[in-house]
Amino acid sequence: MTAPTMHRTVMVWSVNMATDGSMRPSCAIQRTFSRYQPNPGRSSCTVVCRESLFLVALQRYGKDLGFQVIFPQAIHPSDSLYDATVTDGDCKLRVTVDPSLNGLVERNILRCGCRLRNVSFAPGLSVREEARDRSSCKTYRVVSLEVVGDSETCDGREPLTGVNVGRLPWFGVSTGGDPDRDTGQEAVGPFLLPLRAQRNTYLPLWNNTDYYGAAWRDTPPSHNLTDTEEEEGEEVSPAVTIRELQEEFSRWGGTGGGARQRGGARRRLVVRVMNKSKLVYYGKADTNCECPYKALLEVRDVSAGVCVVLWNSVCVEWYRSLRQGQLLSLVGYRVKRSFRTQDQDPAEIELSLNSRNPAADITILPESSVSLSPPNPSYSFHCGKELLDCPHGNLCDVIGLVVFAGRPERIRSKDAEGAGLLEYCWLLLEDGTTDQPIAVQLFSTSQPETHSKIHPLSVVVATRMKLIRSPESSHQHLTSTSYTQVYCSGSGHHSKMPYRRLRPVRQFVQWLQSLDDGQVLDRAVVGGFFSYPPLPVTLENFMRRQKGVPQLLRGEEFQREVKRLQYREKRTLCIQATITMVSHCRRGEEDQCLLWTDRRSAPSSPRLPPSSPRLPPFSPCHSPFKRSSFSPSTSLNTSLRLSPITSNITPSSPLRLSPISYHLSPTIHPPSSPCSSACLSPSSSGSPVKLNPRLQTLPAGSKRRLFRPAEAASRKRRLALNTPHTQEDDDSHTGTLWSASMEFLQNNDEEDDDDDDDDDQSFLTAPSHNSSHMGMARVAMETLPLRFCYERREEQSVALAMQAGDIRKCPIRGALETFSPAHSYTGHYTLTLRALTDGVVVDAVFLPAPPHPPLCPPQTHANLWSSILQHGAFSSHTPPPAAADLIAMAAQLSNQRLLCVLEVCSLGGDVTELVLSRAYPLRD
Repeated sequence: MTAPTMHRTVMVWSVNMATDGSMRPSCAIQRTFSRYQPNPGRSSCTVVCRESLFLVALQRYGKDLGFQVIFPQAIHPSDSLYDATVTDGDCKLRVTVDPSLNGLVERNILRCGCRLRNVSFAPGLSVREEARDRSSCKTYRVVSLEVVGDSETCDGREPLTGVNVGRLPWFGVSTGGDPDRDTGQEAVGPFLLPLRAQRNTYLPLWNNTDYYGAAWRDTPPSHNLTDTEEEEGEEVSPAVTIRELQEEFSRWGGTGGGARQRGGARRRLVVRVMNKSKLVYYGKADTNCECPYKALLEVRDVSAGVCVVLWNSVCVEWYRSLRQGQLLSLVGYRVKRSFRTQDQDPAEIELSLNSRNPAADITILPESSVSLSPPNPSYSFHCGKELLDCPHGNLCDVIGLVVFAGRPERIRSKDAEGAGLLEYCWLLLEDGTTDQPIAVQLFSTSQPETHSKIHPLSVVVATRMKLIRSPESSHQHLTSTSYTQVYCSGSGHHSKMPYRRLRPVRQFVQWLQSLDDGQVLDRAVVGGFFSYPPLPVTLENFMRRQKGVPQLLRGEEFQREVKRLQYREKRTLCIQATITMVSHCRRGEEDQCLLWTDRRSAPSSPRLPPSSPRLPPFSPCHSPFKRSSFSPSTSLNTSLRLSPITSNITPSSPLRLSPISYHLSPTIHPPSSPCSSACLSPSSSGSPVKLNPRLQTLPAGSKRRLFRPAEAASRKRRLALNTPHTQEDDDSHTGTLWSASMEFLQNNDEEDDDDDDDDDQSFLTAPSHNSSHMGMARVAMETLPLRFCYERREEQSVALAMQAGDIRKCPIRGALETFSPAHSYTGHYTLTLRALTDGVVVDAVFLPAPPHPPLCPPQTHANLWSSILQHGAFSSHTPPPAAADLIAMAAQLSNQRLLCVLEVCSLGGDVTELVLSRAYPLRD
């Protein structure tokens, strides 16, 4: 088929997508596999779909013992496998992503909504015999593909507009089905279970702590109480107490034989849940456990307390239904020695609940069914003022009003041999007891629905938090523990929890009701770069904090570490460098950039950052900006060489830049070439193409777009709410905090009130031999703190969240750019660093903290470049200098040797955030 014919076919198909669930004869997937002729003499034969497909679902699960049989040649170190759902708009197909492509998923290049071409399918055999018996669906794996465009230039939701993805038929399926949860209609399809491993559940895409999928029940399964006990008002009595089980275990020498011989496993315990842990996933590639999960419950009865372990399928069935304070009836448990305390107390026991040997029987009891009720959970609420005097490591509970909700990020786990990534976000809470907000580093607590509802103006209760105090400073913050549970207003939690009767909570509610919604909303912030606690001011203290090993990297080592980052993974890296260029601008005003270059280190033809067309200013809740990306698609391996056409410029003076033009020549590398990022060079080769600032796009054959003009972006964006934030909108906030406070007062009439005891580039690397330059000078929207928009709070939360595994839960393209920066953002600086070791050049964003940051004590210095870089902030005793004055003083940085501390975070695809946190002068 010729290229023009292919073009016409795609256009006709894109407007004739099936919307009624039927498969059309023009289905691209059907045409592709109609040409597929298996060859019995070949172990593997592939078929290639040349037309566009769209990735609409991506699911992760762990390897098992069958991995080496199914993928005998796979060498990727990841323990994860991925199943994907692709569609052409007429039907959909479930496939497995070959492990060799895992890196594309881990860097969020292969993501929901992306457009795929030249997808190579190879036949695969599902590990589930029942799937083959139930339907005639053949399974395939994707061995190679091309991702067309990137996250900014391609959004699979636009071509699929009007198509109900859930009702599209599955290709090759003749019988059976799973109900579509959004429409309630029967969607004929295969089992939605992992295809290449004996696992009964999928994992979340980005952590191992949360649950994922419909297998996790949010209602308790049916129980086995007798009809007499089910009658209303019937009293349930325990047959044994925890103290008696402990004594029997001790008498039998810690073997648990007494409990088993006397039928201890079948004697009923009546306990109350005191604490509930997060989920623990223990699946390994060398095991075939179908549900490798466990969770811990700390429970008590009238005699003592014990730890209960939910194992495997029992954990999947019951975890979501159990919460703090519930009464439980337990039958069918196994008494074992506690692994947590066997060194301190060998006689300590724990109870294991499993699906067999014996089968666990759990029942949630009403309070009226027990005559002698176990004690309620105890709380230790600390207000912000009390936390200032608490020691390091203190465990406490906290309640506060959210005024800042940070973006989700990930860090390497220290207790998982460097293989695990932990997801977390930062929160700032206020409770009216001190001017300093409470900083909370909240890791995943196996409550994904609750975490998705945390935003400014919501009231959060976090239990079993641990206080972390910096030894060399007065900074402190709270971090979550294994037993931390989070309760948020808007989820119906507070009205059901016993803590609402406590005096600290009632005092907080009184303070909350006295606040003005508009004043809180005016300073509410979401997202953006956030680092806490702040680094020390001096190099000596920084070295002491790093225990004398700052882990300095050469420029090339720095590049390699950045390339290894996975999606939203954050690391702190150090290099020795000098500053050769400083610029300042506001996002959207890049054509008015102020710039200084070091004359002694500048090349003969100075490189200037290209600027985007002048864009309209921000409005409070809407902006037409479109973030640009010069980095090519990984599958295309395109290297871009940009050379500005400028007049003679004095390199050591501040400049105000106007829009300039560029010569651009794409260089296509062969597939074996390692170059997959953009490279900057003073000159370009090949046939240059003159770019007009109003239409800065690549030739059609490169499948790549640089900038989308503002007017084009506004035409293509489909947002229901795209009107500016007005004063009238503030009226809808009235009563927001009052409604949150009323959750604590519901059902309170029946309670006692006296229970008080308790450069314009995206990520630029230089694998090519022609250049060694990396950085992101045009600051990404993910880096900027944004004003919280209450009317669009759900849309804003989705835009800030981690990439979803279902296209129906993904944000519309450019959604973040429709929100305006926070009041504290007055522009950003871009510092060009040249490594002292090998000359690698890094463009880093520098965001000085305002003179009075909420979490830092006042700092006094001279507001010179050296002191600003050491403190990471302006002086709190004098007004901050104007950007033009700082650029004029940038000559102070000339030829200074600095130890630069950079915060690096992969924002997905080929975009990496490089933020200069501190720069310490090096002395001879």
